Amino acid sequence: MAQSQKSFWRRPEGVTGAIVLGGVIIGGGLFLAAALPALIALAQNTLYLAGMLLVLGAIIYMFLDPKMRNLVWYMYKSVMRWVTGIFVQIDPIGILKSYVEDLKDNLRKMNRQISQLRGQMHKLQEMILNNKKQIQTNLDLASKARQKNKEAVMILKSRKAGRLKESNMKLEDLYQKMEVLYRVLRKMYENSEIMMEDIQDQVIVKEQERKAIRASHSAMRSAMSVISGDKDQRAMFDQALEAIADDVSSKMGEMERFMEMSESFMQSVDLQNGIFEEEGLRMLEKWEKEGVSLILGKEKDALLLEAADQGNVLDLNQPIKKPIRAENHANQYDDFFD
Repeated sequence: MAQSQKSFWRRPEGVTGAIVLGGVIIGGGLFLAAALPALIALAQNTLYLAGMLLVLGAIIYMFLDPKMRNLVWYMYKSVMRWVTGIFVQIDPIGILKSYVEDLKDNLRKMNRQISQLRGQMHKLQEMILNNKKQIQTNLDLASKARQKNKEAVMILKSRKAGRLKESNMKLEDLYQKMEVLYRVLRKMYENSEIMMEDIQDQVIVKEQERKAIRASHSAMRSAMSVISGDKDQRAMFDQALEAIADDVSSKMGEMERFMEMSESFMQSVDLQNGIFEEEGLRMLEKWEKEGVSLILGKEKDALLLEAADQGNVLDLNQPIKKPIRAENHANQYDDFFD
């Protein structure tokens, strides 16, 4: 599976490399300016001039010869990676392990959010049902008042039924939005659980494979591969792991943004007083109109259609089950190493 790989300059070690390279260029320029008179004096001596030309020739050769240029570039990247690794976690296996811990924490938070949302939806259902009963009661009283020519009572009860009906329309719209939120959170929870298990499996297997590759492909052998123009197996393996880490990072970012949005949405709802802020609804509607979800994929559109389908009744009493991977489940990250 072809993966779009980050260039060296976009990685943490690339930042270190840019700073070091900038320092070398500035330092070299200052040194050259300060040493220029001495160099001119040395150039007047034939022997020194020959030595200086040899050094200059060696530098030009390094830039013009592809193999030598690749070797110098490989050595420079390796040193910058080592220096950066002292201060920042850049080991892809270590990063994936930390992502697993973050995922576990996020899944616990998401589970609580789902439970809280389900509780709110139960209360909202009860409010809508009570309103419907009151609407029917007021309509019956209005009908009896009309039969008895009690116009004032009839108008009062009819208006009250109208206000309750209008309130129910808003509450039913709110419930539908909550249903979208509930379905999405539950599916995100299920998919993220599977993703976490896939990552854990990859870490266990690839950590051993990485040790074997590093043992059989020493730094010197990798350098020789670079000189000969062959692919560096160690670098390719690490790039695949980095691609997995980038994918997980993007999905976790989406997961956390949606959780923040859902938390904000739920906090804006005051069921006790039957009010809610329109901003929360707008945020959810904006998410619905956005592009494909990294975690949900094509399931996003299916979930929205299910929520809009009046015949597809959501069972709030159904417990949240821990998803179990099928026996023939294909790890979603296996293709990264093809």
